[in-house]
Amino acid sequence: MRPRYEVILRVDHGADRPTARVDHTGGGVESRTPLRLAVVQPPCVPLDVAANARAHAAAVRAARARVVVFPELSLTGYELDAPVVSVDDPRLAPLVEACAEAGALALAGAPVTGDHIAMLAVTGGGATVAYRKMWLGDAEARRFRPGDAPVVLDVDGWRVGLAICKDTGVAAHADRTAALGIDVYAAGVLESARDAAVIDQRVHRITTAHQVWVAVASFAGSTGGGYTEAAGRSGVWTPDGEVYARAGTDPGESVSASLTSPDRGGGGRG
Repeated sequence: MRPRYEVILRVDHGADRPTARVDHTGGGVESRTPLRLAVVQPPCVPLDVAANARAHAAAVRAARARVVVFPELSLTGYELDAPVVSVDDPRLAPLVEACAEAGALALAGAPVTGDHIAMLAVTGGGATVAYRKMWLGDAEARRFRPGDAPVVLDVDGWRVGLAICKDTGVAAHADRTAALGIDVYAAGVLESARDAAVIDQRVHRITTAHQVWVAVASFAGSTGGGYTEAAGRSGVWTPDGEVYARAGTDPGESVSASLTSPDRGGGGRG
């Protein structure tokens, strides 16, 4: 099935600079359609990419959002010995089909070639590696290599900076990503239930420093690496740091929000 509208996606890497948008309205920022964004914490079957892709597809259809963000390593679970997932893996077909039907961009977590923890950008046209995690945990570094640059996606004029878990705790990551010009800082994370407050602390720092929307998809349930109880509590925060929408702790929960540009010049960019 053809998508309801064309998915427009441009990637800006750390070496690039965004082109300024021209204001034709006199309001200080180009008029844009609100961005419908969802954060999802799907159920996850360890190492079963096919089952997890189907769960992601169901979440995309239910979310009715333009951008759907999933947690770190959402397609495999936090299994650090998981085989890499290629962008042309046929097991991703249900997710590609769901994105085509919904006109959505799904940001899903997987290990990829080159030994990176990555965020895949999945649309109705297929999957690409959008971003590679830059700051690794100690156990991760025994297998994986860090990515070398921040990434911003341009989705219908909204600039979405990408992050994976520990990236969000490193101020330099948000600084370098925001320097590219962003409206949204979108992260897929995994925290234990006992460390759930870490998510809020990091979001507070990011919104305070950069005044952008923050969207965090947080793993729920149990997974590898000793995470017998993950935090869940995925959420969306306004540029002022207020909680806009928040999920609970159970797998399968999601929340969504329609993001709008702040009523000031710069459109909420850091």
